[in-house]
Amino acid sequence: MTTHATLLPSCYEESDYSTLNLSLTTDISNCSSFWDTSIKTEKIIAYQDPTYYSLNYRIIGTIFQGVIFLVGVLGNIMVVIVVTKTRSMLTPTNCYLVSLSLADLLVLMASVPNEILSYYLLGDEWIWGRAGCIIFIFLQYLGINASSLSITAFTVERYIAICHPMKAQMVCTVNRAKKIIIGVWVFACLYCSPWLFLTKTVPIYYKGHENMETCTFALSREHYLGYFFADLVIFYIFPLLLSCVLYGLIARILFTNSLGEDYGKRNGVKTSDWKKTNNNSARVQVVKMLAVVVAVFATLWMPYRVLLVYNSLAKERYMELWFLMFCKTMIFINSAINPILYNAMSVKFRRAFKKALSCGRTRQETGLVPFRSVAITTRENVAQKTTEA
Repeated sequence: MTTHATLLPSCYEESDYSTLNLSLTTDISNCSSFWDTSIKTEKIIAYQDPTYYSLNYRIIGTIFQGVIFLVGVLGNIMVVIVVTKTRSMLTPTNCYLVSLSLADLLVLMASVPNEILSYYLLGDEWIWGRAGCIIFIFLQYLGINASSLSITAFTVERYIAICHPMKAQMVCTVNRAKKIIIGVWVFACLYCSPWLFLTKTVPIYYKGHENMETCTFALSREHYLGYFFADLVIFYIFPLLLSCVLYGLIARILFTNSLGEDYGKRNGVKTSDWKKTNNNSARVQVVKMLAVVVAVFATLWMPYRVLLVYNSLAKERYMELWFLMFCKTMIFINSAINPILYNAMSVKFRRAFKKALSCGRTRQETGLVPFRSVAITTRENVAQKTTEA
């Protein structure tokens, strides 16, 4: 589940496992012969001709990924602000969405600027040193894995809230959600901690340039296969399978309730409590939005996942530059699109975004309250909060 977008030279792309770190337009055979002479013999240094991305590649990559970065950063920051500053928005589900936004922010901040910068550097040049190599790799993995865990967490929370409403009054609370989110990030940090030791910087040699280095894997490709496939299963396949099962069960409950209401209306039975219908409608809206988030996650990560599996099994790896840019861009879109989905599919988020963006209004008019008062809630509205987004 890797997307450290600009960190590995193309010679390591060919010999190592990751496929999203291509930052060189030169021929692979030249690269392999270069490393054979400069590293294996340690006596003969073969200097390569300077290589750069094409102008079209730079322009397209900069424009598309730059726009995605700006939209994603601003959108995810808005999600965090409206949930933490608006009393009615502080629900267990929205707490998980805040966690997802923070993870997406981490992915965008640790990946996109370096990706765009790499278009204008020489070859595989890495300018942030060994510490930067370690930190950026770790943060990218941390953000990716935390986002997957956050998606899994809010899926389970919705299942409990809708399919086990009595249990939800005790389980689906804001305080419990905060504890689960802390656990998610602690687990993600521990799982990603090996990357603090699995990367390094090595010197690279170009004619007319000195003291250059690149960021790459510290071990050979074979040592990473198990780790990468564990990522694939734990943070992609398992969350998607679990989501399919749980959303199927949720849909059955909501569909059954909807049929019951239609039957009552056809037979002249009036609903005694109109709030029940309102709550069910709100639940359907929330579930639709979250299901779309999961579907988008699965779709946008699929090109990279397919490429990862193919390149790990095929004798000749597929390393076409434009397709690699496409895979990376899809991952960046995945980290930027969720706030747009919330605005499009959730009336409450749409209203909260408008209020947060409005100018010249008082705190009472916009519905914003100090953060410290957000956590103050009553037991009577816990059950209602579990049905809202």
